[in-house]
Amino acid sequence: MSAKEYLYGRKRRPSKAQDGTRTALYLRVSTAEQKPDLQYDGLRAYAAHAGLNVVQDYCDVGVSGRREGRPQLNALMVATRNRKIDCVLVWKFDRFARSTSHLLTALEEFNHLGVRFVSVQDQIDTDSPRGRAMFTIIGAMAELESSLISERVTAGMRAAETRGKHLGRPAIPKRVISEIQALATSTDLSIREIQSKIAGRASRGIVGAITKRTRAAQPIPL
Repeated sequence: MSAKEYLYGRKRRPSKAQDGTRTALYLRVSTAEQKPDLQYDGLRAYAAHAGLNVVQDYCDVGVSGRREGRPQLNALMVATRNRKIDCVLVWKFDRFARSTSHLLTALEEFNHLGVRFVSVQDQIDTDSPRGRAMFTIIGAMAELESSLISERVTAGMRAAETRGKHLGRPAIPKRVISEIQALATSTDLSIREIQSKIAGRASRGIVGAITKRTRAAQPIPL
C-alpha cells in the first residue's frame, strides 16, 4: 500500500455480507516509519470472522495519540454522522482515543447514532452485554476523574487560604483606591481618563466601579 493510501484512507470493494454491517476500520501509527500491517491483518481477520462488510479504511500516519488534528479520524466521524457507517472497528482503544474523556464522548456519539464500536484487543463490542457494561464503567470512571480533580483544586484553594495566601487577582492598594475616589469627586473626568491619570494601576472595570460608587454617594447640591 502506498503512503498516499495510508494518509488518505482506502476504499474497499463491498463484499457480500449482512445488511447493517457497513464497517469502517480505523488505524493509527505514531511515526511515518511505522506500518499498520499488524493492525490491518488483525482487523481484516476479525471482520471476516464476524461477517462485517468493510467499506472504508481510515489510517492516520505519523500522528500522536494526543494530537487533536487527526484528519482520518475526523473523516471517520463525519462518515458516521452522515449515516454511512454501521460499525467502527479498531485494534485497541489507545489507537483510537486521545484520552478517557475523548473515548467516552465518541462512544456516546456512536451510541446516539446507533453505530456499533468494536475494539479487538480490548475485547469490547458495544453490541454485547459486556461492551455495554464497559461503556457504563468508562463513563463512571470519567465522572470520578473529573470529581477528583475538582476536589483537589478546592482542597488546594482552602489550604492556601488557611495559610493566608491571596487567591485570584491581586488586591488594589488602598492608595490607588483613594486616588480614584479623589479624582471622581473633584473632577468630571471620564472613567478612561481617570484610569489614565492613575497610570493604569487598576483595570478599567475597577476604576469604573469605584468612580460610579463614589459619585453616586456624593450629596446632591442645593
